[in-house]
Amino acid sequence: MTSATSPALRQRPFMTVDVFTAVPYRGAPLAVVLDAEGLSDAQMQDFASWTQLSETTFLLPPTPAGRAQGADYRVRIFTPMGELPFAGHPTLGSCHAWLAHGGTPQSEAFIVQECAKGLIAIRRTHTSTRSGLAFAAPSLQALPLPASLPHIYTALGLEPAQVLDAALLDNGPQWLCLLLDSTDTVLSLQPDMARLHALGCKIGVAALYREDDATPLIGRACREAEAFSTGLRAGLDSSLPQQAQLEVRAFIPPSVEDPVTGSLNACLGQWLTAQGRLQTPYMANQGACLGRDGWISVQHDDEGQLWVGGDVVSCVQGSVLL
Repeated sequence: MTSATSPALRQRPFMTVDVFTAVPYRGAPLAVVLDAEGLSDAQMQDFASWTQLSETTFLLPPTPAGRAQGADYRVRIFTPMGELPFAGHPTLGSCHAWLAHGGTPQSEAFIVQECAKGLIAIRRTHTSTRSGLAFAAPSLQALPLPASLPHIYTALGLEPAQVLDAALLDNGPQWLCLLLDSTDTVLSLQPDMARLHALGCKIGVAALYREDDATPLIGRACREAEAFSTGLRAGLDSSLPQQAQLEVRAFIPPSVEDPVTGSLNACLGQWLTAQGRLQTPYMANQGACLGRDGWISVQHDDEGQLWVGGDVVSCVQGSVLL
């Protein structure tokens, strides 16, 4: 029973989806409330805090201005701690849920999402056996590196010589992006999350796979073999590489390592290709240290727009009382 001052609760359609994987429970989970009309900011935040997933999204009709510019739906993205203007796996997961719930885009070419960052174009990525989604990476702003960078290296357990490059990048969320010397270094990190929290940074680390790195190749081969055995790679777009070129991890203080992170991979793709360190199309792998196996495709189109994509699968479908 609700109190006289509590808002009336009702059943709302709800899904939990898994993003950047074709195999359920191996990617980045997302809770999606498909009809959030009438919910207050506090109700959305309370529910996102209750799910304890890295993000929970709430779908709404587009604003009049957004609809006039082609938006199909509006999304609000909440972590357990607060709202985000944009996030990658919630963009793909929300789009998947909206389409599965009967959403019909205005355009045949794209689905257009409205969020606090603006309008985000999403396209279907069909293959012979399945369909994925990709979002157009939003505009990127480079910011001055923090003065605390040496302390961040210490909290991560890194020596300065292990960091090949660093950039503080903002595409909605802010990411301190570190390119490390090897995939072994990336996969072996055991950061002090309490110290990182005190330093106030979300950190993404990445390293390139190189053909002359014997140990990373063994690790990559093991993941590739497992992926093929589970059917994860079946029907992969033939224009994409069949192996990962980039290993990625994301640390979100106070205590979270994110399994697979779309906004970070968008930052890394724009940064590393602009620096000439990586060419598209390429595949990134993320989540190995958490027992996940996220695969992220990164491609440029003919106009130079970067697209970040992957598979999305439905895991839970029903209703939620909100």
